[in-house]
Amino acid sequence: MIRTEALDRLPVRTAVPALERALDDRGVAVLCAPPGTGKTTLVPLVLAGLTGDGPVRRVLVAEPRRIAARAAARRMAWLLGERPGERVGFTVRGERVVGRETVVEVVTTGVLLQRLQRDQELAGVDVVIIDECHERHLDADTVAAFLLDVREAIRPDLRLVAASATTDAEGWARLLGDAPVIEAEGVSYPVEVLWEPPARPVKPPHGMRVDPALLTHVAATVRRALAEREGDVLCFLPGVGEIGRVAGQLAGVDAEVLQVHGRAPAAVQDAVLAGSSGVRRVVLATSVAESSLTVPGVRVVVDSGLAREPRTDHARGLSALTTVRASQAAGRQRAGRAGREAPGAVYRCWDQAEDGRLARFPAPEIKVADLAAFALQAACWGDPDASSLALLDPPPAGAMGAAREVLGAIGAVDDDGRVTERGVRMSRLGLHPRLARALLDGSAEVGARRAAEVVALLSEEPPREYGDDLAAALRTARRGQDGYAARWKQEVRRLSGQVDGAGSGSGRSASSGAAPGIGAGAAPGIGTGSGSGAGRSDDAVAGLVAALAFPER
Repeated sequence: MIRTEALDRLPVRTAVPALERALDDRGVAVLCAPPGTGKTTLVPLVLAGLTGDGPVRRVLVAEPRRIAARAAARRMAWLLGERPGERVGFTVRGERVVGRETVVEVVTTGVLLQRLQRDQELAGVDVVIIDECHERHLDADTVAAFLLDVREAIRPDLRLVAASATTDAEGWARLLGDAPVIEAEGVSYPVEVLWEPPARPVKPPHGMRVDPALLTHVAATVRRALAEREGDVLCFLPGVGEIGRVAGQLAGVDAEVLQVHGRAPAAVQDAVLAGSSGVRRVVLATSVAESSLTVPGVRVVVDSGLAREPRTDHARGLSALTTVRASQAAGRQRAGRAGREAPGAVYRCWDQAEDGRLARFPAPEIKVADLAAFALQAACWGDPDASSLALLDPPPAGAMGAAREVLGAIGAVDDDGRVTERGVRMSRLGLHPRLARALLDGSAEVGARRAAEVVALLSEEPPREYGDDLAAALRTARRGQDGYAARWKQEVRRLSGQVDGAGSGSGRSASSGAAPGIGAGAAPGIGTGSGSGAGRSDDAVAGLVAALAFPER
């Protein structure tokens, strides 16, 4: 049974008629709706025809994060009185919950990119919603460019909505061809701002490192907020490690401490989103709670002022998350979470004078990240230099040049920049091209399973307690029972299955197309096609596969 009362309470409902008219007239629209208004949950259901008597349409919703995709699908299914996999489902890397009756499917932008490369027409899809487009993730920018190509060339009937939690929508409206901008009013209450910098200076963030003194100050500020204010507390921290350390310092507080991040178990995510059961809560969260997730019951926000954004890691040749100062826009989003249901307060762990020097908005990922994966996607799309793609910001020439060099060296593109068969296969693995090369060529040397084990470690950095030695971390992951080990084992199964499944059907060996100079220089014997890791130690296998990913080290 549809939960009509819950649907009617969502503020975005008043903007839906204007959105429907815009899509009927133009086929494209930009929807601006503050967090918590229902843009992620009500709008897809209405456009799919699941809340009224309108025609049923198939809707794809693209989310930037797996945790957001799962949460959105679960919430929409709940609103319909169903379970995920019925009329609402989701697909993220390594997990697909859909059924024959599914008409609203929530996917990550990465999954949608893969789907577009396989089926540019998006057969059977009527509407695509790119959610949280204001965050300017590279995958979302790329998806938008590809979809605009599709609309122009083969699917003028495909409806496209760019949904933003901010009102900074002019750029997206221009990109979509002067698309109508529909604004939804949110319900917000006054939020008192308290400036709470540490008593003593702390070291600025560097790489992934955060000064422990700042985390101690954040924990103390949470304790103070619990003593001074009513309601649940939402505390923003840059990453999983910092969340764990602050949680440890909050032991003994008279509240339930919950940790929300992309690696959190689904049961924890559900508990956070379900609201309090009478016990006061402290929710420690990453930036995912700025707009992608709405945590009920929050009256107080404690903001560390830090975030993690992708930057090029020149030592690894990959994009890596780096700790940065959160932008002014992010600060406003975070503070607003305290005023969704009643007047609230935000404790900002920095000085007011410092606030004016912060960046106004987060840097678009295309301007600061490694572009090898983007360049491979563009080459697979048939536009190797991305010059014809409709992008809000063009890729920097230097970064694109470096990306094309990497792709040429690993055999993903030819001398003219056109994608090779090997490059197409790499693009379908859901990995950075360097890691895709290591998986394909490593499988020929040590077998798909052992190559996948190393690549899975390289694709998601293990916890600090795993240590810095790659082979030792490999052994720890095999016997581990923690959340990271579970995700690692799932990814190993996915990657080894993809290599085995593609096997000889690709028409080329796993190592075909490799650049001989780089292959030989990285690990002698590459290309022999032995295909078995028998007799090789973990140290030897880890070194060989890592050398394939980073031959210049």
